[in-house]
Amino acid sequence: MTTHYLEAPADHLPDPDGPPTVFLAGGITGCPDWQADAAEELLAADLAVFNPRRADFPVGDPAEGPRQIAWEHRYLHRADLTLFWFCAEQVQPIALLELGAALGERRAIVVGTDPAYPRRLDVVEQVRLAAPAVPVHASLKETLAAAITAARPAARPS
Repeated sequence: MTTHYLEAPADHLPDPDGPPTVFLAGGITGCPDWQADAAEELLAADLAVFNPRRADFPVGDPAEGPRQIAWEHRYLHRADLTLFWFCAEQVQPIALLELGAALGERRAIVVGTDPAYPRRLDVVEQVRLAAPAVPVHASLKETLAAAITAARPAARPS
């Protein structure tokens, strides 16, 4: 992909003069690779992408779990915007934890869940209570469109 794409575990700071950055938060294990479609669309909209889904995660290496968690924590906090997508296939407790933290810290977020996501009601109600102005979208397409719109004000001054 482009130089505006960073995939775990690569580690470098984004260009401060580059486009706004979007972190792709949501399920990986047991979930479809929604991040590939999301990255493609966001990059086409001239946004930079932080993708925690690795092309090849070394499951047998016990050091990689903590390394992955640290990478996600670091880049969640470096992103201008975090896009949360909850697919229907898994509950995704870590993404729920990350959403709760983002809501508590009042970070810029866009949220979507598949209509069949088992904890959709929880996400909708928690977001409504903590950030009433943040809608919860019902498709990845809607969530991506909202992220593209939301990232524009985060653009850095020229």
